[in-house]
Amino acid sequence: MFKRILFIVFFLVSITGITWAQTVQIKGTIVDKDTKEPLPFTSVGLKDEQIGALSNEHGVFIVPAPTKNGQDSLMVVALGYHRKTVLVKRGVAVENLVVEVPKRAIELGGVTVQAGKIKNLGLGAKSKDPGDGMIQGQPGSQYAFFVKNDKNKRLGNVRTVSFYIGENGFPREPFRVRIYKADGNYNAPNTDLLTENVVVSASRGGEWYTIDLTSYNIVAPAEGFFVAMEWIVGGDKFYSTNFMDNYTPYGQIMRPTFEFKESRTWSYTIGKGWNLLTLANGSGQRYNAMIKAEVDMIK
Repeated sequence: MFKRILFIVFFLVSITGITWAQTVQIKGTIVDKDTKEPLPFTSVGLKDEQIGALSNEHGVFIVPAPTKNGQDSLMVVALGYHRKTVLVKRGVAVENLVVEVPKRAIELGGVTVQAGKIKNLGLGAKSKDPGDGMIQGQPGSQYAFFVKNDKNKRLGNVRTVSFYIGENGFPREPFRVRIYKADGNYNAPNTDLLTENVVVSASRGGEWYTIDLTSYNIVAPAEGFFVAMEWIVGGDKFYSTNFMDNYTPYGQIMRPTFEFKESRTWSYTIGKGWNLLTLANGSGQRYNAMIKAEVDMIK
């Protein structure tokens, strides 16, 4: 007897198999303002249209020109860089647009030496068995789970983060790890705590996949932090969020956990931002991404 699987898919939409020939396009490359090096996997969105795309590993992107208003703002968000906006016009094609983005200076606080023994503390999902269902995205989308410091322990640096990757889909595809502070609207993910590109891939699915982050010296906020998976795509493929047919599943699939009575998982879509996932099972347990972390605990 087959289990009934609930497919929970919050997705952008792949344009694989869709012809762009009749669409007025904006094509360009995102680069570092100083070094002129391309910035891979950069979020590019039209503010009013609420659509967008993710640049490929060479910093190249393609989005359709505005159709609703006479002009719109092309918003560029690259990890570790200041946000940049470029004015674009309705129905006007743009070729070889180069957007130079300035790097964001990282403010370093004073070094505080904390006395005491350091032990390992696990935060987030504790269950060994994933729940039924799937969490799948498209390039540029993210799912972020809040690994909460429930017992108010004294936290140090983040050691590792782990994702339970399902056996279906394409578990060995690369994805980007994102770490956020819960300082957005309604405590949504907002400020990046990991400001470097950490792109990884699992060797197989159906198990936990752990990433060592000790070398990045990420200080864990006292209340906890968000750990997110961001789906990306390499090569010369392009994806956009304004085409809603011919959906093609892409990349790895995370499995859910039902061990929490509160919603701790947020989903992100280019052009639309963060939204809290509030689904629950019949017992009232909330549907959350199966993610965990290990941090230094100071005794």
